[in-house]
Amino acid sequence: MAKAKKPKLAVWKFASCDGCQLALLSCEDELLAVAERIDIAYFLEASRATAKGPYDISLVEGSITTPEDAKRIQKIRRDSRYLVTIGACATAGGIQSLRNFKDVAEFISVVYAEPHYIETLDTSTPIEDHVYVDFELRGCPINKIQLLEVIGALLAGRKPNIPTHSVCAECKQNATPCVMVAHGTPCLGPVTQTGCGAICPAYNRGCYGCFGPMEKPNTSSLSDWWHRQLGVEKDDLVRAFRSFNAYAREFRRESEDHER
Repeated sequence: MAKAKKPKLAVWKFASCDGCQLALLSCEDELLAVAERIDIAYFLEASRATAKGPYDISLVEGSITTPEDAKRIQKIRRDSRYLVTIGACATAGGIQSLRNFKDVAEFISVVYAEPHYIETLDTSTPIEDHVYVDFELRGCPINKIQLLEVIGALLAGRKPNIPTHSVCAECKQNATPCVMVAHGTPCLGPVTQTGCGAICPAYNRGCYGCFGPMEKPNTSSLSDWWHRQLGVEKDDLVRAFRSFNAYAREFRRESEDHER
């Protein structure tokens, strides 16, 4: 009797730091269990061995920043049954999306000795701006347990069970006092999706929004509180919403509102 073929997994990199790909390698013991059920067909971060598509699952890290990127992601989409974006760069443009608010040509002229060698787009954009995405996994970097949940869910033919509530809920579960109420520390936790374990508030630091906007975030209300109760000025509000997830829709709109 012929042995059933394993589903094929591919991992792709665009403009990024590779940190979210490393989250898969950091699964360690769990990765062995995953490898028993799937064929890792393309993953240059881990192996030079490659296999041609089509692929059952493609994990995509990084944002689209060059004309070549824009073409390559189209082919990956065609070759993939499920396409999952992983990390802030792939889901929200990443820290490199800060270029979107300024003149990229000016940046190139200042940074590079030979600007004419640089071929880039004016913007750094999420993968979903270019192709259909089956699931987005947030974080900078992603949570490896959530990554395993997504892979397992897709293999089982069900929707991944990833929470979309705010970091505040996790602080309550951990019995962590609210840093805004207790210390007057600005915190993006009320508008940020959970996934990190609420690490920063546990050390009396405000959340930096690493997992991007939660489901239906009230960013204007939080900004108003920061300004009236904590004395945060508009320039600092703009900077707060322009970090790892600067081009996430809700964070982008909020930062632009305070820049006008």
